[in-house]
Amino acid sequence: MTAFILVRLVRAIAVLVFTVTLVFIVLRLSGDPAQQMLSDNAGPEALAAFKAKWGLDRSIPEQYLYYVANVLRGDFGVSFADGREVFTVVGERIPKTLIVTVSAFIVSMLIGIPAGILAAMRRESALDKGVMAGAVLGYSVPNFLLGLTFIFVFAVWLRVLPSSGSSTWNHAILPVATFALFNAAALARFMRSTLIDVLGQPYIAAARADGIPRWEIIFRHALPNAAIPMVTTLGFVAGGLLGGSALIEPVFAWPGLGSGFVNATNTGDLPVVQAMIVLFTVFMVAINLIVDVLYAVLNPKIRKH
Repeated sequence: MTAFILVRLVRAIAVLVFTVTLVFIVLRLSGDPAQQMLSDNAGPEALAAFKAKWGLDRSIPEQYLYYVANVLRGDFGVSFADGREVFTVVGERIPKTLIVTVSAFIVSMLIGIPAGILAAMRRESALDKGVMAGAVLGYSVPNFLLGLTFIFVFAVWLRVLPSSGSSTWNHAILPVATFALFNAAALARFMRSTLIDVLGQPYIAAARADGIPRWEIIFRHALPNAAIPMVTTLGFVAGGLLGGSALIEPVFAWPGLGSGFVNATNTGDLPVVQAMIVLFTVFMVAINLIVDVLYAVLNPKIRKH
């Protein structure tokens, strides 16, 4: 098990280094941050002074080595936009994103997994068809469109919830609902298909022949085996929540990492964009590593690969 974890950890570090390097190069080749940050009327002297101040006049390899050396010391630089430490700019947005993503993850599991189990237990019934119809609809509608629909219904039409901001818990309801319903639909579909596959296995038929109660077959025999592939799906859902924040948070003017990333990209605030991409990458790599370890715990055969 130790060797398995070490191999996965080395792979995770390699992916992280490769991603950070690629993003660093692409960001510098995609445009001039000096022209994005300064006005269109800025002259050559102003542009040159800006580049010299932030080290953008160096070659890309020099900038990269300088950046990596600072990151290893925990220094992500200073925001071009307001002159504050990038760590502070990014750190103040993390709690807001965690409020939405963690809440949405929990709600999506509480809705999606039980719905998928009920649909599998009542296969081809009206309940099954209703759950799957709702899952297909929820998964097919784009997140941002679902969010706009919620704003129109609950904020504009019914006037029961705020449409934007983050000053109270009521402001989090619509973003959480948008994230949760989309992912609950995916979990319900996968839970149903996985459980139906497990219920079709010979050992389940043998358990039925032995007269074991249906609830015991489901919860003691079928669900533990269905949990193994569900681990991967939950990992995708967790990663998708953070990645999707860049689409959903701006819709509700929620001041989290997603909104911050969009704002920094639009203004050319390179240090903030880089730090957020590093953070997103670390999160995704960590999720994949956790999924691999859980897989190995649930299925010891995986450790041999």
